[in-house]
Amino acid sequence: MKIHEYQGKQVFAKYGVPVPKGYPAFTVDEAEAAAKRLVAETGSQVVVVKAQIHAGGRGKGGGVKVAKGGVAEARQLAEKILGMQLVTHQTGPAGQKVRRLYVEQGLDMARELYLGAVVDRDRRRIAFMASTEGGVEIEKVAEETPEKILTVHVDPTVGLSPYQSRQIAFGLGLLQYGKETVAKFVKLMATLYDVIVKEDCSLLEINPLVILKNGDVVALDAKINFDDNADFRHKVWAEWQDKDEEDPVELEAKEAGLNYVSLDGNVGCLVNGAGLAMATMDIIKHAGEKHGVAPANFLDVGGGATQEQVTKAFSMILKSPKVKAIFVNIFGGIMKCDVIASGVVAAAKELGLKVPLVVRLEGTNVELGRKILSESGLAIQAATTMADGAKKIVDAVAASGGAK
Repeated sequence: MKIHEYQGKQVFAKYGVPVPKGYPAFTVDEAEAAAKRLVAETGSQVVVVKAQIHAGGRGKGGGVKVAKGGVAEARQLAEKILGMQLVTHQTGPAGQKVRRLYVEQGLDMARELYLGAVVDRDRRRIAFMASTEGGVEIEKVAEETPEKILTVHVDPTVGLSPYQSRQIAFGLGLLQYGKETVAKFVKLMATLYDVIVKEDCSLLEINPLVILKNGDVVALDAKINFDDNADFRHKVWAEWQDKDEEDPVELEAKEAGLNYVSLDGNVGCLVNGAGLAMATMDIIKHAGEKHGVAPANFLDVGGGATQEQVTKAFSMILKSPKVKAIFVNIFGGIMKCDVIASGVVAAAKELGLKVPLVVRLEGTNVELGRKILSESGLAIQAATTMADGAKKIVDAVAASGGAK
Protein backbone atom coordinates (compact mmCIF):
# COMPACT_ATOMS: atom_id res chain seq x y z
CA MET A 1 0.00 0.00 0.00
CA LYS A 2 1.29 3.46 -0.96
CA ILE A 3 0.62 6.75 0.79
CA HIS A 4 1.20 10.37 -0.21
CA GLU A 5 4.23 12.46 0.73
CA TYR A 6 2.32 14.54 3.26
CA GLN A 7 1.01 11.39 4.96
CA GLY A 8 4.54 9.97 5.04
CA LYS A 9 5.76 13.16 6.71
CA GLN A 10 3.01 12.84 9.30
CA VAL A 11 4.40 9.38 10.09
CA PHE A 12 7.93 10.82 10.25
CA ALA A 13 6.83 13.63 12.57
CA LYS A 14 5.18 11.11 14.89
CA TYR A 15 8.59 9.46 15.43
CA GLY A 16 10.58 12.70 15.60
CA VAL A 17 12.13 12.72 12.11
CA PRO A 18 12.84 16.38 11.18
CA VAL A 19 10.54 17.53 8.35
CA PRO A 20 9.69 21.01 6.98
CA LYS A 21 6.42 22.64 8.02
CA GLY A 22 3.65 22.03 5.54
CA TYR A 23 -0.08 21.58 5.05
CA PRO A 24 -2.11 19.46 2.61
CA ALA A 25 -4.65 21.18 0.34
CA PHE A 26 -7.49 19.79 -1.77
CA THR A 27 -8.53 23.10 -3.39
CA VAL A 28 -6.81 26.26 -4.61
CA ASP A 29 -8.34 28.23 -1.73
CA GLU A 30 -6.94 25.72 0.77
CA ALA A 31 -3.52 25.98 -0.87
CA GLU A 32 -3.64 29.78 -0.56
CA ALA A 33 -4.64 29.52 3.11
CA ALA A 34 -1.79 27.05 3.73
CA ALA A 35 0.72 29.43 2.10
CA LYS A 36 -0.56 32.32 4.25
CA ARG A 37 -0.20 30.24 7.36
CA LEU A 38 3.37 29.18 6.47
CA VAL A 39 4.46 32.75 5.73
CA ALA A 40 3.08 33.86 9.11
CA GLU A 41 4.70 30.95 10.98
CA THR A 42 8.12 30.98 9.31
CA GLY A 43 8.53 34.67 8.43
CA SER A 44 9.67 33.67 4.93
CA GLN A 45 7.89 34.45 1.66
CA VAL A 46 9.27 31.27 0.06
CA VAL A 47 6.89 28.30 -0.09
CA VAL A 48 6.83 25.16 -2.23
CA VAL A 49 3.69 23.83 -3.94
CA LYS A 50 3.85 20.06 -4.51
CA ALA A 51 1.56 17.73 -6.45
CA GLN A 52 0.57 14.66 -4.45
CA ILE A 53 0.45 11.47 -6.54
CA HIS A 54 1.78 7.96 -5.94
CA ALA A 55 4.78 8.35 -8.25
CA GLY A 56 8.30 9.69 -8.21
CA GLY A 57 9.80 12.28 -10.54
CA ARG A 58 7.11 14.87 -9.80
CA GLY A 59 9.57 17.75 -10.00
CA LYS A 60 10.75 16.86 -13.51
CA GLY A 61 7.14 16.53 -14.63
CA GLY A 62 6.28 20.04 -13.44
CA GLY A 63 4.49 18.97 -10.28
CA VAL A 64 6.78 20.72 -7.78
CA LYS A 65 7.19 24.51 -7.97
CA VAL A 66 8.83 27.09 -5.68
CA ALA A 67 6.88 30.28 -5.00
CA LYS A 68 9.38 32.98 -4.07
CA GLY A 69 6.79 35.73 -4.28
CA GLY A 70 4.70 34.58 -1.35
CA VAL A 71 0.98 33.85 -1.15
CA ALA A 72 -0.16 35.30 -4.49
CA GLU A 73 2.40 33.28 -6.47
CA ALA A 74 1.60 30.14 -4.44
CA ARG A 75 -2.05 30.49 -5.44
CA GLN A 76 -1.13 30.86 -9.12
CA LEU A 77 1.03 27.73 -8.96
CA ALA A 78 -1.73 25.80 -7.17
CA GLU A 79 -4.15 26.74 -9.97
CA LYS A 80 -1.72 25.33 -12.54
CA ILE A 81 -0.82 22.12 -10.72
CA LEU A 82 -4.17 21.07 -9.22
CA GLY A 83 -6.08 19.07 -11.79
CA MET A 84 -3.16 18.69 -14.20
CA GLN A 85 -2.36 15.32 -15.77
CA LEU A 86 1.12 14.81 -14.33
CA VAL A 87 3.39 12.54 -16.39
CA THR A 88 6.56 11.13 -14.79
CA HIS A 89 8.84 8.16 -15.47
CA GLN A 90 6.73 6.15 -12.99
CA THR A 91 3.21 7.05 -14.17
CA GLY A 92 3.59 5.96 -17.78
CA PRO A 93 2.55 8.09 -20.76
CA ALA A 94 -1.06 8.46 -19.53
CA GLY A 95 0.07 10.27 -16.39
CA GLN A 96 -1.92 10.74 -13.20
CA LYS A 97 -4.43 13.47 -12.39
CA VAL A 98 -3.39 15.70 -9.47
CA ARG A 99 -6.18 15.88 -6.91
CA ARG A 100 -4.16 16.87 -3.82
CA LEU A 101 -1.43 19.40 -3.08
CA TYR A 102 1.09 19.85 -0.30
CA VAL A 103 2.21 23.40 0.49
CA GLU A 104 5.51 23.46 2.37
CA GLN A 105 8.00 25.97 3.70
CA GLY A 106 11.13 26.71 1.66
CA LEU A 107 14.46 25.83 3.28
CA ASP A 108 18.01 27.17 2.94
CA MET A 109 19.78 24.02 1.74
CA ALA A 110 23.50 23.31 1.53
CA ARG A 111 23.30 19.82 0.03
CA GLU A 112 20.91 17.17 -1.29
CA LEU A 113 21.36 13.46 -0.55
CA TYR A 114 19.46 10.24 -1.14
CA LEU A 115 18.49 7.84 1.67
CA GLY A 116 16.24 4.82 1.33
CA ALA A 117 15.49 1.46 2.90
CA VAL A 118 13.92 -1.70 1.47
CA VAL A 119 13.43 -5.31 2.48
CA ASP A 120 16.26 -7.28 0.86
CA ARG A 121 14.53 -10.63 0.38
CA ASP A 122 17.74 -12.43 -0.61
CA ARG A 123 19.51 -11.41 2.60
CA ARG A 124 16.28 -11.40 4.67
CA ARG A 125 17.27 -8.08 6.16
CA ILE A 126 16.46 -4.40 5.92
CA ALA A 127 18.91 -2.72 3.54
CA PHE A 128 19.69 0.99 3.90
CA MET A 129 20.93 2.67 0.74
CA ALA A 130 22.40 6.15 0.52
CA SER A 131 23.94 8.28 -2.20
CA THR A 132 25.45 11.72 -2.66
CA GLU A 133 23.21 12.05 -5.74
CA GLY A 134 20.14 13.40 -3.97
CA GLY A 135 17.23 14.66 -6.03
CA VAL A 136 18.17 12.29 -8.88
CA GLU A 137 16.27 9.13 -9.83
CA ILE A 138 18.03 6.40 -7.84
CA GLU A 139 17.40 3.91 -10.68
CA LYS A 140 19.48 6.14 -12.95
CA VAL A 141 22.27 6.35 -10.36
CA ALA A 142 22.24 2.55 -9.93
CA GLU A 143 22.51 2.06 -13.67
CA GLU A 144 25.09 4.69 -14.55
CA THR A 145 27.19 5.14 -11.36
CA PRO A 146 26.49 2.20 -8.99
CA GLU A 147 29.66 2.99 -7.02
CA LYS A 148 27.88 6.09 -5.69
CA ILE A 149 25.36 3.98 -3.77
CA LEU A 150 26.34 2.99 -0.23
CA THR A 151 24.54 0.00 1.33
CA VAL A 152 24.36 -1.51 4.80
CA HIS A 153 22.27 -4.51 5.88
CA VAL A 154 20.69 -4.58 9.34
CA ASP A 155 20.88 -7.74 11.43
CA PRO A 156 17.32 -8.15 12.81
CA THR A 157 18.61 -9.72 16.04
CA VAL A 158 20.55 -6.59 17.09
CA GLY A 159 18.95 -3.84 14.99
CA LEU A 160 20.73 -0.95 13.30
CA SER A 161 24.13 -0.35 14.94
CA PRO A 162 25.47 3.21 15.33
CA TYR A 163 28.68 2.23 13.53
CA GLN A 164 26.63 1.36 10.43
CA SER A 165 25.01 4.78 10.46
CA ARG A 166 28.41 6.46 10.90
CA GLN A 167 29.75 4.35 8.04
CA ILE A 168 27.03 5.82 5.79
CA ALA A 169 27.57 9.35 7.18
CA PHE A 170 31.32 9.27 6.51
CA GLY A 171 30.72 7.77 3.06
CA LEU A 172 28.43 10.72 2.25
CA GLY A 173 31.10 13.18 3.41
CA LEU A 174 29.01 14.61 6.26
CA LEU A 175 32.01 15.12 8.53
CA GLN A 176 32.79 18.33 6.62
CA TYR A 177 29.66 19.85 8.20
CA GLY A 178 30.87 18.99 11.71
CA LYS A 179 30.44 16.23 14.26
CA GLU A 180 27.01 17.54 15.27
CA THR A 181 25.67 16.95 11.75
CA VAL A 182 27.06 13.40 11.79
CA ALA A 183 25.38 12.82 15.18
CA LYS A 184 22.06 14.15 13.82
CA PHE A 185 22.33 11.81 10.83
CA VAL A 186 23.07 8.81 13.07
CA LYS A 187 20.02 9.65 15.20
CA LEU A 188 17.90 10.04 12.04
CA MET A 189 18.94 6.58 10.77
CA ALA A 190 18.04 4.97 14.10
CA THR A 191 14.63 6.66 14.05
CA LEU A 192 13.95 5.58 10.47
CA TYR A 193 14.74 1.97 11.34
CA ASP A 194 12.20 2.30 14.14
CA VAL A 195 9.63 3.59 11.62
CA ILE A 196 10.28 0.70 9.22
CA VAL A 197 9.87 -2.00 11.87
CA LYS A 198 6.96 -0.55 13.85
CA GLU A 199 4.99 0.68 10.83
CA ASP A 200 5.59 -2.48 8.75
CA CYS A 201 7.14 -0.63 5.81
CA SER A 202 8.21 -2.49 2.69
CA LEU A 203 9.92 0.64 1.35
CA LEU A 204 10.99 3.96 2.83
CA GLU A 205 12.64 6.63 0.70
CA ILE A 206 13.78 10.21 1.27
CA ASN A 207 14.85 11.89 -1.94
CA PRO A 208 16.20 14.36 -1.23
CA LEU A 209 17.41 14.25 2.34
CA VAL A 210 18.92 17.72 2.81
CA ILE A 211 21.67 19.23 4.89
CA LEU A 212 20.73 22.81 5.78
CA LYS A 213 23.26 25.61 5.96
CA ASN A 214 22.97 25.50 9.76
CA GLY A 215 23.96 21.79 9.76
CA ASP A 216 20.51 20.33 10.40
CA VAL A 217 19.46 17.13 8.61
CA VAL A 218 15.89 17.30 7.25
CA ALA A 219 13.67 14.92 5.27
CA LEU A 220 12.56 17.08 2.34
CA ASP A 221 10.57 14.22 0.83
CA ALA A 222 8.86 11.10 2.12
CA LYS A 223 7.92 8.00 0.18
CA ILE A 224 6.53 5.11 2.21
CA ASN A 225 5.04 1.80 1.07
CA PHE A 226 3.44 -0.48 3.64
CA ASP A 227 3.31 -4.28 3.61
CA ASP A 228 -0.36 -5.10 2.91
CA ASN A 229 -0.05 -8.31 4.92
CA ALA A 230 0.19 -6.23 8.11
CA ASP A 231 -2.99 -4.21 7.56
CA PHE A 232 -4.73 -6.00 10.45
CA ARG A 233 -2.26 -4.27 12.80
CA HIS A 234 -2.85 -0.79 11.38
CA LYS A 235 -6.51 0.19 11.18
CA VAL A 236 -5.55 3.76 10.23
CA TRP A 237 -4.28 2.57 6.84
CA ALA A 238 -7.85 2.34 5.59
CA GLU A 239 -8.23 6.10 6.19
CA TRP A 240 -4.94 6.89 4.44
CA GLN A 241 -5.70 4.98 1.27
CA ASP A 242 -6.32 7.20 -1.76
CA LYS A 243 -8.59 5.15 -4.02
CA ASP A 244 -8.18 7.66 -6.85
CA GLU A 245 -4.55 6.54 -7.11
CA GLU A 246 -5.36 2.83 -7.20
CA ASP A 247 -6.41 0.58 -10.08
CA PRO A 248 -10.22 0.35 -9.58
CA VAL A 249 -10.33 -3.27 -10.75
CA GLU A 250 -7.57 -4.26 -8.32
CA LEU A 251 -9.47 -2.54 -5.49
CA GLU A 252 -12.63 -4.40 -6.47
CA ALA A 253 -10.70 -7.67 -6.48
CA LYS A 254 -9.28 -7.02 -3.03
CA GLU A 255 -12.75 -6.35 -1.62
CA ALA A 256 -13.94 -9.63 -3.20
CA GLY A 257 -11.06 -11.58 -1.63
CA LEU A 258 -9.25 -12.15 -4.95
CA ASN A 259 -5.64 -11.52 -5.89
CA TYR A 260 -5.57 -9.48 -9.10
CA VAL A 261 -2.97 -7.42 -10.96
CA SER A 262 -3.68 -5.67 -14.27
CA LEU A 263 -1.22 -6.22 -17.14
CA ASP A 264 -0.95 -5.04 -20.75
CA GLY A 265 -1.67 -8.26 -22.67
CA ASN A 266 -4.76 -9.65 -24.40
CA VAL A 267 -5.43 -13.00 -22.65
CA GLY A 268 -7.42 -12.96 -19.43
CA CYS A 269 -6.17 -15.55 -16.93
CA LEU A 270 -8.20 -17.18 -14.15
CA VAL A 271 -6.12 -19.56 -12.05
CA ASN A 272 -6.08 -20.98 -8.53
CA GLY A 273 -2.81 -20.58 -6.70
CA ALA A 274 -0.18 -17.86 -7.12
CA GLY A 275 2.51 -20.25 -8.36
CA LEU A 276 0.25 -21.80 -10.99
CA ALA A 277 -0.95 -18.32 -12.00
CA MET A 278 2.63 -17.19 -12.61
CA ALA A 279 3.44 -20.38 -14.53
CA THR A 280 0.29 -19.88 -16.64
CA MET A 281 1.35 -16.33 -17.48
CA ASP A 282 4.82 -17.59 -18.45
CA ILE A 283 3.53 -20.33 -20.75
CA ILE A 284 1.09 -17.95 -22.48
CA LYS A 285 3.91 -15.46 -23.00
CA HIS A 286 6.17 -18.21 -24.35
CA ALA A 287 3.56 -19.72 -26.68
CA GLY A 288 2.31 -16.36 -27.93
CA GLU A 289 5.58 -14.44 -28.22
CA LYS A 290 5.71 -14.59 -32.03
CA HIS A 291 2.01 -13.81 -32.36
CA GLY A 292 1.70 -10.82 -30.03
CA VAL A 293 -0.26 -12.79 -27.46
CA ALA A 294 0.42 -12.09 -23.76
CA PRO A 295 -1.39 -12.28 -20.39
CA ALA A 296 -3.74 -9.39 -19.59
CA ASN A 297 -3.74 -10.01 -15.86
CA PHE A 298 -2.57 -12.03 -12.89
CA LEU A 299 -5.61 -13.48 -11.14
CA ASP A 300 -5.43 -16.02 -8.32
CA VAL A 301 -8.89 -17.01 -7.07
CA GLY A 302 -7.32 -18.93 -4.18
CA GLY A 303 -8.06 -22.35 -2.81
CA GLY A 304 -11.44 -21.58 -1.27
CA ALA A 305 -13.16 -19.51 -3.94
CA THR A 306 -16.95 -19.75 -4.23
CA GLN A 307 -19.03 -19.78 -7.40
CA GLU A 308 -19.87 -16.12 -6.75
CA GLN A 309 -16.15 -15.23 -6.54
CA VAL A 310 -15.45 -17.01 -9.82
CA THR A 311 -18.26 -15.02 -11.47
CA LYS A 312 -16.79 -11.84 -9.98
CA ALA A 313 -13.36 -12.79 -11.30
CA PHE A 314 -14.76 -13.20 -14.81
CA SER A 315 -16.48 -9.82 -14.68
CA MET A 316 -13.21 -8.14 -13.65
CA ILE A 317 -11.25 -9.80 -16.45
CA LEU A 318 -13.81 -8.64 -19.01
CA LYS A 319 -13.64 -5.03 -17.83
CA SER A 320 -10.46 -4.69 -19.85
CA PRO A 321 -11.20 -3.96 -23.53
CA LYS A 322 -7.81 -5.52 -24.35
CA VAL A 323 -8.99 -9.03 -23.44
CA LYS A 324 -9.58 -11.09 -26.59
CA ALA A 325 -9.76 -14.54 -24.96
CA ILE A 326 -9.83 -16.13 -21.49
CA PHE A 327 -7.77 -19.07 -20.23
CA VAL A 328 -9.04 -20.85 -17.11
CA ASN A 329 -6.34 -23.09 -15.62
CA ILE A 330 -7.41 -24.95 -12.48
CA PHE A 331 -5.67 -27.64 -10.45
CA GLY A 332 -8.28 -28.87 -8.02
CA GLY A 333 -6.89 -29.56 -4.59
CA ILE A 334 -8.79 -27.66 -1.93
CA MET A 335 -10.58 -25.89 -4.79
CA LYS A 336 -12.89 -28.44 -6.46
CA CYS A 337 -13.12 -28.52 -10.26
CA ASP A 338 -16.93 -28.74 -10.25
CA VAL A 339 -17.20 -25.48 -8.26
CA ILE A 340 -14.95 -23.72 -10.77
CA ALA A 341 -16.87 -25.23 -13.69
CA SER A 342 -20.20 -24.07 -12.25
CA GLY A 343 -18.77 -20.59 -11.72
CA VAL A 344 -17.41 -20.46 -15.26
CA VAL A 345 -20.74 -21.47 -16.77
CA ALA A 346 -22.71 -19.07 -14.57
CA ALA A 347 -20.35 -16.19 -15.38
CA ALA A 348 -20.36 -16.88 -19.12
CA LYS A 349 -24.18 -16.91 -19.22
CA GLU A 350 -24.64 -13.93 -16.89
CA LEU A 351 -22.10 -11.74 -18.66
CA GLY A 352 -22.93 -12.82 -22.18
CA LEU A 353 -19.38 -13.98 -22.88
CA LYS A 354 -18.34 -13.08 -26.43
CA VAL A 355 -14.61 -13.92 -26.41
CA PRO A 356 -13.09 -17.43 -26.84
CA LEU A 357 -12.79 -19.45 -23.65
CA VAL A 358 -10.27 -22.25 -23.05
CA VAL A 359 -10.52 -24.29 -19.84
CA ARG A 360 -8.06 -26.77 -18.41
CA LEU A 361 -9.22 -28.68 -15.32
CA GLU A 362 -7.28 -31.22 -13.31
CA GLY A 363 -7.64 -32.68 -9.81
CA THR A 364 -10.53 -33.08 -7.36
CA ASN A 365 -13.91 -33.73 -9.04
CA VAL A 366 -12.35 -33.17 -12.45
CA GLU A 367 -14.77 -35.49 -14.31
CA LEU A 368 -17.77 -33.77 -12.78
CA GLY A 369 -16.28 -30.41 -13.68
CA ARG A 370 -15.73 -31.45 -17.29
CA LYS A 371 -19.28 -32.81 -17.48
CA ILE A 372 -20.69 -29.45 -16.29
CA LEU A 373 -18.70 -27.64 -18.98
CA SER A 374 -19.60 -30.05 -21.81
CA GLU A 375 -23.33 -29.93 -20.97
CA SER A 376 -23.41 -26.13 -20.63
CA GLY A 377 -24.15 -25.51 -24.29
CA LEU A 378 -21.38 -22.89 -24.37
CA ALA A 379 -18.53 -22.76 -26.86
CA ILE A 380 -15.83 -23.79 -24.41
CA GLN A 381 -12.61 -25.38 -25.63
CA ALA A 382 -11.26 -28.03 -23.28
CA ALA A 383 -7.51 -28.38 -22.80
CA THR A 384 -5.74 -31.44 -21.43
CA THR A 385 -2.47 -29.81 -20.30
CA MET A 386 -1.08 -26.32 -19.71
CA ALA A 387 0.87 -26.48 -22.96
CA ASP A 388 -2.24 -27.60 -24.84
CA GLY A 389 -4.23 -24.80 -23.25
CA ALA A 390 -1.59 -22.19 -24.10
CA LYS A 391 -1.54 -23.30 -27.74
CA LYS A 392 -5.33 -23.23 -27.98
CA ILE A 393 -5.61 -19.79 -26.41
CA VAL A 394 -2.98 -18.37 -28.79
CA ASP A 395 -4.81 -19.90 -31.76
CA ALA A 396 -8.11 -18.49 -30.45
CA VAL A 397 -6.72 -14.96 -30.14
CA ALA A 398 -5.19 -15.15 -33.61
CA ALA A 399 -8.43 -16.47 -35.11
CA SER A 400 -10.43 -13.64 -33.51
CA GLY A 401 -8.07 -11.05 -34.96
CA GLY A 402 -6.97 -9.96 -31.49
CA ALA A 403 -3.25 -10.71 -31.90
CA LYS A 404 -1.03 -7.62 -31.92
